[in-house]
Amino acid sequence: MIKGLILDVDGVLVGGKKGYNWPLPNIQIMDVLKQLRHRGIVVSLCTGKGTFAINKIVRLAHLDNIHIGDGGAIVVDILNNKIIEQHTIAMNKTIEVLKILLDHNIYTELYTQDGYYIQKNQISDKTEKHKAILYREPVIIESLIKKVQQLNIVKIMPVANDENQKQEIIDLFKQFNNELSLQWGTHQTALPYQFGIITIKGISKKQAAQTISKQTGVPLGEMLGVGDGLTDWNFIEICGYAGAMGNASQDLKDKVIIRGEQGYVGKSIDENGVLDILKHFGLIESYKD
Repeated sequence: MIKGLILDVDGVLVGGKKGYNWPLPNIQIMDVLKQLRHRGIVVSLCTGKGTFAINKIVRLAHLDNIHIGDGGAIVVDILNNKIIEQHTIAMNKTIEVLKILLDHNIYTELYTQDGYYIQKNQISDKTEKHKAILYREPVIIESLIKKVQQLNIVKIMPVANDENQKQEIIDLFKQFNNELSLQWGTHQTALPYQFGIITIKGISKKQAAQTISKQTGVPLGEMLGVGDGLTDWNFIEICGYAGAMGNASQDLKDKVIIRGEQGYVGKSIDENGVLDILKHFGLIESYKD
C-alpha cells in the first residue's frame, strides 16, 4: 500500500504550456495533491531547483510535510519553516569551482537556502528564463568569488548552452569528483539549456528521500517515486513503486518498466500524466483528461 509520494517537479508537475501547467501545475493536479495530503498521504516535492522555487506550490496545495530542494542539499518543512537538513559547500571549494567555471566563461549561479546570486557581467537571456522558472529575481553582484565569504552556499549551478558545453563542464569538474557531486536537469521553457547541480559529495535526491522516510515514518517500500529524467532514478530506485512520465527519457522508462507491477509509465506532462500514474496505483479513482 502506498503511503507516500516523492514527486519531481519540472516535467512531472510543471510543464511548458502557459496557463495550463506553467508556471504552476495544472489546477486539477493541485487539487489532487491537496486531497491526498488531507487523507494523510505524504506528498513530498523533489527538485534540483532552488528550494524557494517550490514554496508557492507547497502553500497552495497545503503540503504540510517535508520536501527536497537544491538537488538534495536542503530537506525542509516549508509550511512550518523548519529546515531538517542543510548541506553547505566549503568556502574554499566553492571559490575553486567558481574560478574554473568563470575562467571558461560559463554562466554560473550560486544558491543559499533562500536566494541565488549571479555576476552582473553574466546577465543574459539565461537570467530571464531562469528567474521565470524560479519565481524569483536573482541578487546581482559584481563578483561571486568575493560574495562567497558572506554566504552559506548549498549549490553551485553552471548552465550549459548545449551538449558540447555540458561535456566541457563535466570534464572541468572531474578534478572535484572526490569532494563534490554533479547532477543535471532541464526545463521545457529553457531548452536547449541544461542546468548543472553541484553539491557536496554524497548529497543527492536519494539521500534526501531516505531522510523523508526516516522523518515521516513511511518506509521507502511504501513510497511511490515519479520523475521524467534519468537522474530521477537516483531517488525512484529506492522507492517501492516507480512512475515515469510519458515525456520521460527512454532510459528512465526502461528502468521503471523492469519493476513490473510496481512500475508504470504514464501519459505526458501535457496530458496530466502524473494523475494517470496515481490512478494506476489506486491513489485516485478517476480524473478528467
